[in-house]
Amino acid sequence: MARHALVVGGTRFIGRHTVRELLDAGYEVTLFNRGSHANPFADTEGVAHVAGDRTDDDRLAAAAASVDPEVVVDLVAYYPRDVRVATEVFADVEAYVYVSSGAAYGAEAIPKREDETALAPCSDAQATDDSMASYGARKAEGDRAVAAAAAEGVPAMSVRPPVVYGPHDYTGRYAYWIQRVRAHDRVVVPGDGTNLWHLAFAETVARGIRTVAEAGTPGEAYNVADRRLLTLGDLLPAVASAAGADVEVVTACGRELAAADLAPDAFPLYRDPPHVLSTAKLAALGWEAVPVETAIERTVEHVIEAREAGDPPEPGPDRADEERVLAVLDTLV
Repeated sequence: MARHALVVGGTRFIGRHTVRELLDAGYEVTLFNRGSHANPFADTEGVAHVAGDRTDDDRLAAAAASVDPEVVVDLVAYYPRDVRVATEVFADVEAYVYVSSGAAYGAEAIPKREDETALAPCSDAQATDDSMASYGARKAEGDRAVAAAAAEGVPAMSVRPPVVYGPHDYTGRYAYWIQRVRAHDRVVVPGDGTNLWHLAFAETVARGIRTVAEAGTPGEAYNVADRRLLTLGDLLPAVASAAGADVEVVTACGRELAAADLAPDAFPLYRDPPHVLSTAKLAALGWEAVPVETAIERTVEHVIEAREAGDPPEPGPDRADEERVLAVLDTLV
């Protein structure tokens, strides 16, 4: 008989890719969520849906009892309490996989390694805060909850992706750069172009989640990200090539950006210092990432289709501000 996976979430972005990965691997899948977003698997054979809010402990327990899954993938545990409750409710499954984040790390090591790099501390106030300022701290505390549950015999594990991109990404961060290179032959990149923020293709993350569910060790965390990193300056030509466009990458320092009242971090995917995750631990389980070239092609294709269908503009500086920076740079040539 096919193994049964319960996916908490599963309809928006990483979840959609995870459900497809599980289906392709022969799993039966049940989604547990509130139904706030359209279910892309509503008519898909092998996928069932149980409605419920994961913060309702009784509904979560009822779902566990009715579905009786072998594997649980928890995509929407945003607070430490969510993880503590889930690891109690699903204590008897074969594998509970908590989707944490690369933001859980509290030290700027290069690269960040699961068993060496310290996690971010989490205060009582941060544990219940709902702002992005506490996101990494909350994810780190969720990782600690996984480790504590594993110490009590629960087969709980974590995966830590950095920024995820790919089809169905609703954040628009990656899409910003795709649309820039499609629309303009000169594009401003903050800094000197060597900014390095490790990214993770959504299908690569989904592969990692399944790999950990099948071969991971309880109590362990596994980084999951692209196996090849591109600087922001190198990413744009690769994106342009996939989009059939040509682009000149124009780098701009802080003083030049200030001419348009911009800061480097106003641009999506900019981060200083670099954020790099070691993926050797996950690779040792037999996981393989989707090649970066393939990931870029699939993402560009989807973004173009989505934009033509009327998706809203992406976050980032206005083109008018970008042109002010370009004008300043042109006077220095």
